[in-house]
Amino acid sequence: MTITETLSNVAVTAMVATMIPDNDNKKQPYTLVVGLGKTGLSIVHYLKSLGENVVVVDSREHPPGLEEVQNSYPDVRVIPGSFDRSVFVGASKLIISPGVAMTESAVQDAIAQDIDVIGDIELFAQQVESPVIAITGSNGKSTVTTLVGEMAKKASLNVAVGGNLGVPALELLQQDADLYVLELSSFQLETLRSLRPVSACVLNVSADHMDRYTDLEHYTRVKENIYNHCKVAVINRDDDAVKKMTPEHQFISGFSLGEPAMGDFGLREYDGELWLCKGREKLVAEHDLKIGGRHNTANALAALALGEAANIPMEDMLASLIEFKGLPHRTQWVRETEGVNWYNDSKGTNVGATIAAIEGMQVSNRLILIAGGLAKDADFSGLKEVVKDKVRLVVLIGRDAPKIEQALDKVVPVLYAKDMQDAVNISANHACQGDVVLLSPACASFDMFNGFEHRGEVFMAAVEAL
Repeated sequence: MTITETLSNVAVTAMVATMIPDNDNKKQPYTLVVGLGKTGLSIVHYLKSLGENVVVVDSREHPPGLEEVQNSYPDVRVIPGSFDRSVFVGASKLIISPGVAMTESAVQDAIAQDIDVIGDIELFAQQVESPVIAITGSNGKSTVTTLVGEMAKKASLNVAVGGNLGVPALELLQQDADLYVLELSSFQLETLRSLRPVSACVLNVSADHMDRYTDLEHYTRVKENIYNHCKVAVINRDDDAVKKMTPEHQFISGFSLGEPAMGDFGLREYDGELWLCKGREKLVAEHDLKIGGRHNTANALAALALGEAANIPMEDMLASLIEFKGLPHRTQWVRETEGVNWYNDSKGTNVGATIAAIEGMQVSNRLILIAGGLAKDADFSGLKEVVKDKVRLVVLIGRDAPKIEQALDKVVPVLYAKDMQDAVNISANHACQGDVVLLSPACASFDMFNGFEHRGEVFMAAVEAL
């Protein structure tokens, strides 16, 4: 080691020492929160309520939540702009936010020193006393989480809904609920080991976050963690990857868009009409659902299976299901213009979501698809067949639009738009009466927008302006 390197390391050590809480100039054990933002902020609030010494690090110079931490907890040191190994290996434990990868070198250094690394859901699991319903999947998890929450409300339960969706899990603990319904991302499942859900479900698996995982098998294994210790494992019988997860020594409840086995949920035809059923018991006609698309029918079946396992009365679940109109930006009908129906599926941020949205549209070769954005190392080849069968024109936007065109391999005409307004105008100019225009990007939004919500709002405003 050179003299310069030695002096540099001494300087870093001295700097870190001034940032770590101390008492009478003696270093005290501290918990390191890795990453701020909404979840990181909830972790800080929770740890401080327990009286812990807390240090926060974030690779961003000005992370969201920074000012709130500084104003609310002046004793909490925040180290922005980088991940310094000395701070990580000096901690008693790490609480890592979902946006920070476990493969970060400083995190791996801490693990090598036998420092415990967990996330907010593990903290929640160690504290929660009421039953928990846990939901994950590449697509549909926000819809199912919200729907199960509405079912519980209809049954007059004091229910708290959140996690990866809406309110962070640790903040939900303040509600002292009868039932918690959590949406969990794969990132949150990476560090989870103590949660014991009354029911849990992996809705489906398709390639997503391939910039974070080595391959689809790695991503699938992480999703499977949700079934650990659950009482009832709800299994999608139509998804090959999920079927292989079937946990041992647990009660299994299945759902399918085919005819269900006894005890399972699925679809049966009676007098030419499809019904959601449990076994042979008719529950509700599919046409009575306000959420459109066959993928939403699958979501409804999953919600029924999850809710039944938590003893939510069936009559309350069905009443809520009939009332449920779905979530914004998820195959959301916008308007009809000159016989053309426009749908906003901006939440379609991966290939599997876009395939589901396309297949859910009850049209054949009458669909115009608006897609594109940040690919996240996605493989778009799966779009080719469904686009060939149902889409007559693709309008592309965003940084990785050429990757989508290449994957489609000229099965349909492709046009490029400079922005969302241009994409809507191009689609309107090519649409005919009876067509459907669907925004379902199969990509993340951050190359052009603040998030999928912003992207959907820009789309809807452009459609409303036609």
